[in-house]
Amino acid sequence: MSRAEKIKSITKRIQGLPTLPPVVRKITALVESPDVTAQEVGKLISSDQVLSAKVLKLVNSPFYGFPGRISSISHAVILLGFNVIKGVVLSASVFEIMETSMVGLWAHSLGSAIASGTIARALGLSEPEEISTAALLHDIGKVLVRVSLPAEYNRIARIVEAEGRSFRDAETEVLGVDHAEIGLWLSREWGMPERLTVPISLHHEPEAATKFKDRVAVVHIADTLIRAFGVGSGGDPWVGRIRPAAWDAIGMDRIDLVGLMREILSGLEEVENLQL
Repeated sequence: MSRAEKIKSITKRIQGLPTLPPVVRKITALVESPDVTAQEVGKLISSDQVLSAKVLKLVNSPFYGFPGRISSISHAVILLGFNVIKGVVLSASVFEIMETSMVGLWAHSLGSAIASGTIARALGLSEPEEISTAALLHDIGKVLVRVSLPAEYNRIARIVEAEGRSFRDAETEVLGVDHAEIGLWLSREWGMPERLTVPISLHHEPEAATKFKDRVAVVHIADTLIRAFGVGSGGDPWVGRIRPAAWDAIGMDRIDLVGLMREILSGLEEVENLQL
């Protein structure tokens, strides 16, 4: 069975996508319109007070680079752009699951977003906010398995604990595919742009990227660093090696690495207790 056939087989067993609130579905559809304005998107988000508060908490956190400076949803949309806001809205909705049953993964995802934004800004890469959003969502495939395939998820967790194997290795044994491939399918189903779907799908294999290489590299490096720092949990205790292809793709050698690590750690301290 090919990998494409395996992913098709897995998705057929999923009873449905994680339920998104109606306002989130409307927002994700609205931002695809070429004629939509920031005010229209802001008004729709603001119509849901709970979602609005969550979005403002996220956009004012350190990994978006505007801590404490964004006071309105419309302002957030103008500063961050439709694609970032779409990712933030999805994150605020879906990651409620992590706060209750996958706390370690929530912390890991936040940490990866902080590290990604910090690295992207240090390197002068364009759209660091969107890179942060890709990092925030990079393990979304694990959430889908946890919610829609709980028996398989528990089996994966047992293999990790009993045999000391990586989460990704156990996923491949149980499902035939890993969370990156499942995340790619889910992010496409949700209509996310390639600038987000490619880093999600290749964050373990940056050398395979043919486009958005810098974004893939940043998310890969951030994911590895956050594991090394011991922030949250990606499902297992192992810290992989940073792939040379990723390190070289963005020229990590040209920046002050000690200063970068200090800045990342400072950002992590600021959002240690961030709850949505």
